[in-house]
Amino acid sequence: MTPSLGTVVVTGAAGRIGTIVRAALRDEARHLVLIDRDHLDVQSPAERVIRLDLANLEAVVSAFDGADVVVHLAGVPDEAPLADLLDANVLGTYHVLEAARRQQVDRVVIASSNRVTGFYPVDTIVDPDDPVRPDGFYGVSKVAIEALARLYADKFALSVVCLRIGSFEDRPDEARYLATWLSPRDCVGFIRAAITAPTVSFVTAYAVSANTRRFWDLDAGIRLGYTPVDNAEEYAAGVAGAEVRTDPHSPQGGGYANADYTLRHIHEHQRARTGPSGPR
Repeated sequence: MTPSLGTVVVTGAAGRIGTIVRAALRDEARHLVLIDRDHLDVQSPAERVIRLDLANLEAVVSAFDGADVVVHLAGVPDEAPLADLLDANVLGTYHVLEAARRQQVDRVVIASSNRVTGFYPVDTIVDPDDPVRPDGFYGVSKVAIEALARLYADKFALSVVCLRIGSFEDRPDEARYLATWLSPRDCVGFIRAAITAPTVSFVTAYAVSANTRRFWDLDAGIRLGYTPVDNAEEYAAGVAGAEVRTDPHSPQGGGYANADYTLRHIHEHQRARTGPSGPR
């Protein structure tokens, strides 16, 4: 196959989504630059591995030299103390955007999350233009990431696509995933479309499979050039609780929207600050 993409940089390349994106783009990119804090081995002549922490802005700028596209997947992937999420997710994304600006990267694709709108009720179909309603600190960090991306698009003419990733699993294995599932095939499809869509200034789209029970509008992703093909309903018979009627007023975030899910991280942060000898 003749590579149709130029030099593509993938941050968080050792992660679950990074691993499938790496495999999918390996033969499509002229060069594939893989960035992660963890060790990675080179698997093809097209690949280059760079081990770094996104906290180091100058190292990120250097790693982006010659990049045509950056797919930013790195970060803390779930609820955590807010300070940790600000460091890893928000500051890390700022460094990615700023490095892309300095290196004149053509397109940045950012992994946002469905959890920026997790407090909408399950009987509502949410459009990317609707006001955000995050279901926790993790969702707040992704709201901030989207705001940074919009700033860089508006102020510096950086082309950015934010994909609000659904529940990425090989197959749905819990009731909520019947609405929120994102299959590996559809995940790659959305990311490929986000890389290749022409004339994009700034776009936010939900990346979710074509689930019968989904909460989110697919039009923005379709306009990018990808229509999802998988449907979690095909697995419903094997999912516990699939037949239970969900309270239409309950939040789309499910358990993520429970107070205790965030409170434990507030308490963890407080314990870290006070320590055994009192406040620091």
